[in-house]
Amino acid sequence: MSCTGHSHDHDHEDQLGLSLQSYIDMDQVYCLNEHVENAGRSILKPYQDRFTLEPNLQSPSDDDDLELLMYIPFTEAVSIKSISVGGRESIYQPNNGNKVGATSAPFTCKVFANRTDLDFPNARELDADATIELLPPEHMSEIQADDELGPGTLDFPLRPASKFRMCTSVTLFFGDNYAQKLAEAQGNVDDGDDDDDDDDVIPTEINYIGFKGNGTSVKRVAVECVYETRGMKKDHKTPGAEYGAKEGPSF
Repeated sequence: MSCTGHSHDHDHEDQLGLSLQSYIDMDQVYCLNEHVENAGRSILKPYQDRFTLEPNLQSPSDDDDLELLMYIPFTEAVSIKSISVGGRESIYQPNNGNKVGATSAPFTCKVFANRTDLDFPNARELDADATIELLPPEHMSEIQADDELGPGTLDFPLRPASKFRMCTSVTLFFGDNYAQKLAEAQGNVDDGDDDDDDDDVIPTEINYIGFKGNGTSVKRVAVECVYETRGMKKDHKTPGAEYGAKEGPSF
C-alpha cells in the first residue's frame, strides 16, 4: 500500500510520538550492499543529528547495483507511526557536473514489518506493508533555533497503521533513486548489453533514517523450547502416539 502525505519532523513528542532511536537493537542491524561495513547502522542517528551529512550510507560506486536492503530490529515491540529518510540531494554532483563522486537520494522505500527472511529478489517482488515515494531532499526545510529556514526532515506516516503496531523489526528496501528515475524519463536506461553503461549508474546515498512512535514494553526475548521426542503412555490418552522433535528459538 502506498503512503501519501507527510508532516514536518527523540527529544520532543508530537502527534506522531517519540523518536524510537533508543529502541533499536544496534548490534543486530545489518545492511546489504552497503559501501563500507556498518554504514547502515551509522545513519540511525539520534533525532538531534538528523541534519548531519556524515556518516552516511551509500551503495557501492564501483558497480551498477544501487539497491540497499536494511534490517532493523528493536529491543522490544514498538508501535511505529512514521518513518523519516534523509538524503543529501536528489542528485549530488560535487565535481561541476562530473559523475565522479556523484550520489543520489532514494526515490522509493518499501517497508516490511516483522520479516527476517528477505533478500534482494523477494524484496523486489513481494508487496510491502507500506511503499513510500520519497520527496526530494530539497523539499525538506524546517524553522531552526534562530528562526531562520534551514534543512529539514519529513515524517512519512506508515499506513495501514495496524501493520506497524507490534513491530519487533522492520526491513527497508531502497530499489531506485532520483538519478535512475531521471535517466528513465530521458530514455537513458541500461539495456544490460554494454558494460560501459555501469559508469552511468549513480550510487544511492542516505544520511538519516528515523522512526517515531511508542514502545509497548513487550520485550523481544529468545526462548529455548524443547519438545519431547515420543509421547509417554502415562501422559497421553492415545498410547504410543509420536511427536516430532523440535528445538529452536521462539519469540
